Parts: sequence; C-alpha cells; structure tokens
Amino acid sequence: MKVLLGLWILHLLNIVLVEKGTIVRKTINVKEIEFQGEQPTLQEVAVLLEAQTDLNAIDVVNWVAFPYQPKVSFRIGHHDNQIWIKFYIGEAHVLAMRTTTNSATHRDSCLEFFVDPLQDGNYYNFEFNAIGVTHLAYGPSRKDREFVDPAIIEEQIKIESSLGKDPFLEVSGEITWDMTVVIPAATFTQTKSLSLKGLKSKANFYKCGDETSKPHYLSWNPVGTERPDFHQPLFFGNLVFE
Repeated sequence: MKVLLGLWILHLLNIVLVEKGTIVRKTINVKEIEFQGEQPTLQEVAVLLEAQTDLNAIDVVNWVAFPYQPKVSFRIGHHDNQIWIKFYIGEAHVLAMRTTTNSATHRDSCLEFFVDPLQDGNYYNFEFNAIGVTHLAYGPSRKDREFVDPAIIEEQIKIESSLGKDPFLEVSGEITWDMTVVIPAATFTQTKSLSLKGLKSKANFYKCGDETSKPHYLSWNPVGTERPDFHQPLFFGNLVFE
C-alpha cells in the first residue's frame, strides 16, 4: 500500500511539474539494428552501432558544486531482443578498483544506464565501471532495491572496455576510452517475457566518478534535484524502440 501511495504521489508531482514546463523529456528512437547471421561479436556490435545509430551526449551538469565535465557520448540500438550500447569517454582521471559484481562501481569511473522498461515506476540501474564490472538492481526507489543475481549478470551481459579487465589505481592525463555493452532482455529478471520491439520506456544515462580526483555527475536527461542523485525516475527521458 505504501509503495502504491508513493507511486501515486510521484505521478501527481510529475503531472504538476510537466504542466509547469520544469521537466525536460529528451527522446531517443532506438533503432532496430539490421544484421544477418549468428550473434555478432562485441567488436561487430560496435561497428554496427556506429554505422546505423546516432550519437547522443551525456553532457548535462546538474549541480554547480561538481562542475567538472568529461566528454561522454553513447549510441544505442537493439537487435534480437538485446539492448546494444557503445559509450565514448574522454576524461582527466580514470579509476577502476572494484572487481566484484554488484559492488560500489559508482565510486570508480562509471557509466550508468537506468531504465524503467514498462513505465510503471520500477527501474533497473545498470552501473558499469571502466573495466566492465557491473552493479545491477531493481526497484521503485534508491532505498527499495533488489539485486539481480550476480550469476545472471556475469552470464548474460557482455562487455568490452578498451581499458581491459584488470583493476587499476587512478590514472591521470588526457585519457580516451570506450565501452561496448550487450544487455539481453532476459537480464530484466523482474520483467518477465519482455519484448523490446515496439517498447516505450523511460530511462536516463549517466557518467560519474565519486572517488576520482575530480568527482562528477553528468546525465543525458536533466535531473532537477538539490544534490547529486541519479535514482530519480521522475527525471527520466524517453526510449522508443523500433
């Protein structure tokens, strides 16, 4: 009952803010990637995304206390009931110390994809550090979340980072790197029989690095909170899957 009441209040607040014009809702039309053959390699996924999708920027600095803005962008598509994403990053400090699935990857140099696939107030937070270690949970808010089984994460999600897989202390300089991610719909363990084709979802994309020399909190869709907080489905944008 408390969860339903909370979602209803959130829905009413959403209506009020949208009517006042204070929430920006970006939209990405997620292209269905054309590919003939068996499952492509991650290298082929990256090439296909670059050939068939548009580049989107993660460039919104939402909080004046954290002005540092690395250069971050991404491409997204879908194929065979999988979400494909390629991230491109240029930053001054890169850290990748976490090696355990569902650990605090956001403290490293981290890329994040939060998605509410059914627009019902429940979202998944995919958080990938610079060597591809993944944190993934599900629920309606920051405090009410359930981790996805690490075995499912490690078996289902495919990731390739240009920085490799080995952990490292912070490296500084003019560092550019990229990451390709394949997320099968089966990874959405609390959303049974999810079909991506024709789906309309809510989502946001983020770049952070809590324990880097220059902590930063960038988003694709603007987040209107007083302090850094990515667990804000109220401020998600739209994904429309072909």
